[in-house]
Amino acid sequence: MKIIVIGCTHAGTQTVKNLLRLHPDADITVYERNNNVSFLSCGIALNVGGVVKNAEDLFYSSPEELEALGATMHVHHNVLSINRQAKTIVVENLETNETKQDHYDKLVYTTGSTPIVPPISGIGLKHIQLCKNYAQAQDIIKKAAHATNIAVIGAGYIGVELVEAFEAYGKHVTFIEGSDRVLNKYLDREFTDEVEQTLTNHGIQLALNEKVESFVGNDDGYVKSVQTSKATHDVDLVILCVGFRPQTELVKDELDTLSNGALLVNDYMQTSDPSIFAAGDNCSVFHNSAQHHAYIPLATNATKMGTLVAYNIMQPTIRYRGTQGTSGLKLYDLHMASTGLTEDAAATYGLDVRSTTLIDHERPTFMPTATEVRLKLVYENETMRLIGGQIMSKSDQTQLMNTLSVCIQQEMTVEDLAFSDFFFQPHYNKPVNLLNTVALKTLAERDQVHLQTQ
Repeated sequence: MKIIVIGCTHAGTQTVKNLLRLHPDADITVYERNNNVSFLSCGIALNVGGVVKNAEDLFYSSPEELEALGATMHVHHNVLSINRQAKTIVVENLETNETKQDHYDKLVYTTGSTPIVPPISGIGLKHIQLCKNYAQAQDIIKKAAHATNIAVIGAGYIGVELVEAFEAYGKHVTFIEGSDRVLNKYLDREFTDEVEQTLTNHGIQLALNEKVESFVGNDDGYVKSVQTSKATHDVDLVILCVGFRPQTELVKDELDTLSNGALLVNDYMQTSDPSIFAAGDNCSVFHNSAQHHAYIPLATNATKMGTLVAYNIMQPTIRYRGTQGTSGLKLYDLHMASTGLTEDAAATYGLDVRSTTLIDHERPTFMPTATEVRLKLVYENETMRLIGGQIMSKSDQTQLMNTLSVCIQQEMTVEDLAFSDFFFQPHYNKPVNLLNTVALKTLAERDQVHLQTQ
């Protein structure tokens, strides 16, 4: 059995390792455009901020490791085309410019995503940087050292982490976002208000509800300002963090996709061509909260999907369980996380939802310290099915969102959560766990409404 894997970041690395473990007799050949595998791009801000001293530590595998395990590795190789009927690919060696043809019995398409580059005037000026791979991380660190005014465009998780890192190094940071608040895909307004206040308190200039219209350069071709719909911001360096798109050009119009090009896969990671499997950021995922396919490029999704490819490549064996898009973030002294859908996101899927917000302490107030926690539960109005949740505190309570993620995946209701069993120990929590408490508060509010209508 000849299996070709195209692309080897998170999904590809997990696919290869598990293929070698589960199918030791298979011929596993890997083609990767870069000279490395498994780079954790989510750690770039940590590297920029000095928390991670060496960018090399953001790799958890290497071509040499996969080769030693039994894979045939071809780094610095770019796949130019795929012939599904003949089950062949054409590959270019980027070091020699030579091309060759290779054949497969099964193909694994794990090419990941690439940063969106918006079609804005001046986008090609020097010192306008993308933030995704190892080489880009090195460029950002090198150029930031000599910059005074840095603009970060795009207020998602990566953008938020980068502005903190740049501010810690004494840079003047402008945070530009086209919508009216930061982290709007992950948190509802009562949470993002606190995030924005924290950023402002640390001297970061927020430029919200500002659409970038052009970049202006100097005579040497370096960017010197960002022109938005509201203002002109002087800059020495610009970091673009406006999102990602799936890298599926090789199979465009060949396989079933979402409108943005993300591949549709079945529960066993097969594309619409049964000989081609796919996983990771080039794929859509089934969002359990929305009960709908969505594009959610996360390393957590990619690694699970890559592992499932290996289990299912010979025959359907283990079914994909879907995702809740669970994620977390530390910003200065704030710990925050979310899972499932926010209220705003639920509306875009046509879901009728309600929410309950709890402000409480993470453990009994008789303890030497007890920190306030803001916890929000989002649920379907008619069925009380759990849809999502958000949490924020100056103590780390983010693991509660992992627990809630499992509850959503198991299609639990508010009532189920209210009476779920959790331990109590004063060092860690309260006699009634915060998840129990917010669910019980929801039931109490619903009971009050029923009483008033009788």
